[in-house]
Amino acid sequence: MIIQSLEQKTRLALTTVLVAVCSSVIICCFTMWKCFSFISEERSQIYVIDGDIPFLAERTKMETTFLVEAKAHIQLFHHYFFNLPPDNNYIEWAMGKAMYMADATALRQKKALEESGFLSDLVSSSAVATLVCDSISFDERQKRFTYYGTQLIKRKSNTKRRSLVTSGMLESVPRSHNNPHGLMITNWRTVENNDLNH
Repeated sequence: MIIQSLEQKTRLALTTVLVAVCSSVIICCFTMWKCFSFISEERSQIYVIDGDIPFLAERTKMETTFLVEAKAHIQLFHHYFFNLPPDNNYIEWAMGKAMYMADATALRQKKALEESGFLSDLVSSSAVATLVCDSISFDERQKRFTYYGTQLIKRKSNTKRRSLVTSGMLESVPRSHNNPHGLMITNWRTVENNDLNH
């Protein structure tokens, strides 16, 4: 009778220990899983500090901002390529910035402008060329764009207004200091560049 009672007590103690150990393992695993998921969630959040106060900023994927970044890239490229004062150093700097944002088709157009004497004429006549963006049509599926703008060439004697239409395609490239949008303009060409009536 005493042996049987001792056996039951041993079995009960063993069961209690096993249940306690299993429960501890389950609780530990659940706690670790929650901690890792919490850390992962925190790493995906960005905080911006204004003075001593942190503000939570949202991180977005490129797909959600692609249209905005594509149009900004196209507009910035045209700004560098066509907004030119009568300053050789600035023209070289701006054209250099534009060349980081497009493929060899932009370099061909730059050489054509140099060969036609347009760039040297700007400097010699103290003319200022500016470009105003009218609109940008962009097909997200094909990544094809058409840029519509009005070019103003201001000389001391007169101001010439020209309509400018260019087209090309975009492809994704790694982001860099010189290409912050991570996009490259390809197959770029001037479709129209005609004088406008005053």
